[in-house]
Amino acid sequence: MYASVPPRKSAPRRQSTQLRKSAPRRKTAVAGLVRTAALALLMVVAVAGLSAGPAAAAEGDVTWTVRTAPNSYGDDRSSYSYTVNPGGQLKDAMVVANRSKTPLELAVYAADGYTTDTGQLDLLTQDKKSVGIGAWVHAGRSSVVIQPGKSAEIPFTVGVPDNAPPGDYVGGILTSLKQSDDAEGINVDRRLGIKVKLRVSGALKPNLAVEDLHVEYDGSASPFATGDATVTYTIHNTGNAILSTRQAVSVSGPFGWLRTDAGRIAAPPELLPGEDWKVKVPVHGVRPAVSLAATVTLTPLLTDASGTTTALKPVESTTHGWAVPWTLLALVLVLIAAGVGTFLLIRRNRARRKLAEEARVRTAVEQALRDKETQQS
Repeated sequence: MYASVPPRKSAPRRQSTQLRKSAPRRKTAVAGLVRTAALALLMVVAVAGLSAGPAAAAEGDVTWTVRTAPNSYGDDRSSYSYTVNPGGQLKDAMVVANRSKTPLELAVYAADGYTTDTGQLDLLTQDKKSVGIGAWVHAGRSSVVIQPGKSAEIPFTVGVPDNAPPGDYVGGILTSLKQSDDAEGINVDRRLGIKVKLRVSGALKPNLAVEDLHVEYDGSASPFATGDATVTYTIHNTGNAILSTRQAVSVSGPFGWLRTDAGRIAAPPELLPGEDWKVKVPVHGVRPAVSLAATVTLTPLLTDASGTTTALKPVESTTHGWAVPWTLLALVLVLIAAGVGTFLLIRRNRARRKLAEEARVRTAVEQALRDKETQQS
């Protein structure tokens, strides 16, 4: 669940988003600078896993809470989760409470979700176009005024288009308060909302792909010592379902010899359909086997509406690189050069001895002929 996230600074606008999420131990997205120790302490409590109850913000930051309304979908939900047919429609509500001592006017809207570079779920800002949840969820009102100590129930409608592709969609319904911060000379957009996960009925096609796979090797001066390989690749969710994954990486020499496993690899975040995630894995103790084969195996993990996770068929991809022991190669080249030089020297000496022998024989023959001519005369 998202709760008590400090505002992120940007000129001229700053935004703070808090969302309640269904995964109780998923860390909250933290952006910006922590301005007070009290706010930092409250963030730690939020990260610890508040799985139920209203999403609340730090005192002095935002002064309201949001929670799901009790109805036929449940009395104590941590987020919204639906399965709807194309063309289907449903109604639900969110409860907003004002904890401040002054009236509070909040904007209400929905937005699509996305995974940030830090692996956290975030929502598009109101000025960005949404094509999924943000376009299909419509609040009963675009703004609400809540008196001090009071709460208001805000109904909303989820309407799925007839031509909506089947699969998973994630976003949120948000309350927003825009204020000016005169001390810092910027505008602040503080947001508090609840996650919405929607599955459009139809053929579910979960699939992951390994893309841009590369391997590099960094050896040592010793020709017989091991070195380190670095395997980089991109995990791409090419299906229509939200997926997490288990990863395995190994590096081996020709014919699979001298295989070295990377060991435990940090799990990537859940990826929404169409998203990708870049991975860099070090593999230590790799033998310089001249030709390396780096293999990545992904096991997609699909979670259904009941929270049950199923491991799907693994996806495997292999690439090749070089791991040349340059010191050993230089030594081999020196030995080869020495061998070739010795062979040529021996061959040249043999040729010289052969020429000398032929010259001696010619001289002896010529002398014998001269001696014979002398005797005949």
